[in-house]
Amino acid sequence: MDDYPEHEARRYNPAAIEPKWQQRWLDGDLYQVENDDPRDTRYVLSMYPYPSGPAHIGHVRNYTFGDLLVRYHTMQGKAVLSPIGFDSFGLPAENAAIKSGEHPRPFTDARIEELTTSLRRMGAVYDNRRTIKSHDPSYMYWNQKFFIDFWNNDLIYRTTAPVNWCPGCQTVLANEQVVDGRCERSDDPVERRDLEQWFCRITNYAQELLDELDDLEWPDRVKVMQRNWIGRSEGAEFGLPIADTDGNPQTDVEPLTVYTTRPDTSFGMTFAVMSPEHPRVDELTTDEQRPLVEAFRQEVANKSEIDRLSTEGAIEKRGVFTGGRVINPFNNKPIPVYLADYVLMTYGTGAIMAVPGEDQRDWDFAEAYGLDIIRTVQPPDDFEGEAYTGDGPAINSEWLNGLEMAEAKAKAIEWLEKRDLGEAKVNYRLRDWLFARQRFWGCPIPMIYCDAGCGRHGIVPAPESDLPIVAPDDVEFQPSGESPLLHHEGFLNTTCPECGGPAKRETDTMDTFVDSAWYFLRFCDPWSDEVPFATAAAEKFMPVDQYIGGIEHAILHLMYARFFTKALADLGYAPKDLREPFKRLFTQGMVRMGGSKMSKSKGNTVSPEEYVDAHGADSLRLAILQAKPPAEDVDFEDFQLEGCERFLNRVWRLAATDSDFITGVRHGDPTESDREIEGDTHRLIDRVTGEYERWAYNTAVAAFMEFTNSLYKYVQADQGPHGPTLDFAIDSLLQLMAPAVPHITAELWAMGHEGEHIHERSWPVADPSKLTVSTVTMVLQVNGKVRDRVEVDVDISDDEAESLALASERIQAQLDGAAPRKVIVRAPKLVNVVA
Repeated sequence: MDDYPEHEARRYNPAAIEPKWQQRWLDGDLYQVENDDPRDTRYVLSMYPYPSGPAHIGHVRNYTFGDLLVRYHTMQGKAVLSPIGFDSFGLPAENAAIKSGEHPRPFTDARIEELTTSLRRMGAVYDNRRTIKSHDPSYMYWNQKFFIDFWNNDLIYRTTAPVNWCPGCQTVLANEQVVDGRCERSDDPVERRDLEQWFCRITNYAQELLDELDDLEWPDRVKVMQRNWIGRSEGAEFGLPIADTDGNPQTDVEPLTVYTTRPDTSFGMTFAVMSPEHPRVDELTTDEQRPLVEAFRQEVANKSEIDRLSTEGAIEKRGVFTGGRVINPFNNKPIPVYLADYVLMTYGTGAIMAVPGEDQRDWDFAEAYGLDIIRTVQPPDDFEGEAYTGDGPAINSEWLNGLEMAEAKAKAIEWLEKRDLGEAKVNYRLRDWLFARQRFWGCPIPMIYCDAGCGRHGIVPAPESDLPIVAPDDVEFQPSGESPLLHHEGFLNTTCPECGGPAKRETDTMDTFVDSAWYFLRFCDPWSDEVPFATAAAEKFMPVDQYIGGIEHAILHLMYARFFTKALADLGYAPKDLREPFKRLFTQGMVRMGGSKMSKSKGNTVSPEEYVDAHGADSLRLAILQAKPPAEDVDFEDFQLEGCERFLNRVWRLAATDSDFITGVRHGDPTESDREIEGDTHRLIDRVTGEYERWAYNTAVAAFMEFTNSLYKYVQADQGPHGPTLDFAIDSLLQLMAPAVPHITAELWAMGHEGEHIHERSWPVADPSKLTVSTVTMVLQVNGKVRDRVEVDVDISDDEAESLALASERIQAQLDGAAPRKVIVRAPKLVNVVA
């Protein structure tokens, strides 16, 4: 403590205390962990932040939870890996560059500095030596090396596919970035385009991604969201012969292949539906219907997949008859073929059999277009709906009649396979990862297009010696939003690594989700140049013990990080048995203002800086912890900042060594009241430790306040406090509060323990023999309202509790001589007299 000799003991002054301790933590090595540290490890990580500027209140809530855990586990003697980094590629910096002409790099670096400063002001501690940034060339090198290895191992491919195109941002959007047909960022109407794109084969891992969810200690709703996104379904894939104009099957024409999860209902197939993008639409469309079909396809081309899958809108406007027919192989009857917007080429075969009796959308479609409806499953007698999707005996299904669903499905698949008409099939909703963006501010894709056609389809990886490929600084940003790389001759034109002839570089950049798909591994060993991370370091720290972030990342980021971890393990970069990146996941609730989500466009954002200036970082941290359970959304107006600041002032008055508040301190043998405070202290240690482990931070804060109230009563009692008992109580309180409010506790501890730092102290441990209590306060109510309280033995019987309650003068006054109608006893805590 010699470097920090001055204590603000006369009054609690956060402005003087907090910068001092923040600098000490920055200069010190308490939160630096070496890769050969012999202690048990804990890896605590808050999600990779995008550096948009100073921390907003949502950041502060997230990082307060993470910082509490880092400090708590450190005091428990663990080697806690607590790194920080910045997801620094992305559209906001590029959009700013388009407006200002300034390169995104200085813009991004300035935002990183702002975010770093504001997090430091909150008292957050990290091993800053491990800091990484996505736009750092050393990080880009490994992104590009992974891309090439994925390409060489057939995990990345290039193909033409329909995509969501934002004309404002001039880039492809993921389905989740399209809201009500518009770009979530620019609000421009989204177009559907066919573009040649880079894709990553995440679907190769679909079943593993599904199976290994079960063992993860994640919120159930996140696991449900991931299961639904993967969307495994079991069914059958079979062909529907193309019918000629007389309704007979054309044996020399390839059947239309459909996929269904309910082959048992096939006798009820009364029409088939194709995706408007299906490659056989032209073949099955008659000349008479062609104008209507083309107009419909053009209309659907401008819809996003999310809009197309919506159940809203008039069903009769969502389909068109092709004029073609196919044969239902189960009954050999010809059925019409329609197009519908809700059938996607990206799921199954892009064509479905329609069974309106057992599917409500098919029912609505059949009614709208005057098509037959045949039930093939017997509904219960009391069923009053339209399509019946439940189990029941098969009907109107010839040789399946009377069978229950599972048996009928198995028999239908067996029938198809015996006749070589189809086969059992497992499908997934999960689609391959669209890996590229038509933007400048991202990691360049390290591929070259050879004019002479070298490599695979004329595509050759850049030589490893050229990595990292970094976008040039001398670029001119286009008002249209096009990537300036398209117009930079020095970047665009190159030579083929194989033949030496003229070639062009890829100008697309990687999806920024690539950057956040493996950063947690780089944190384990950010100093290596020869490897992205040492295998031994990954084995030591991974998987992340506690990952913290918002529910909005439940699908994309978490799915991609899981996939990347598995792929890197299979390619030999990560330990072979490392299949999952995050052991535990916590998704914190959102901070709102007036019930609404905070956003700059609404003008309802909150800057933590002004509240830190006014009340101190510890008061804001405590208010965040106190407001609500961490998983719940919280309104900023529920933060009791002034109350938390008053509480910290009370703690200061109680614990400051030169305070004149405590007088008459006794020594010698402890009294009963001293032993009671000692027991309360052990029970506080036990309670808070458990609540930190359970993320019950709001009730831990309540425990601090309750205990402080008890201490005030204790020190103000006539007999005065017992010195050793009081010291133990205050020291324990400060240690327990240290992870939550690190500055004030560090300052108060330094006053009473010269040369010591509270965050280097071991976590207090409760004495089990001191946890039991002999008496408790029993609440006495009349008609649910508290009228009295009495001290009782913890083992009081229900009869004794009732007698004691009825003997209370306050209870008798409420009864006013009348006999109670009922007495509800919950000994030893409560008796409720019903008058």
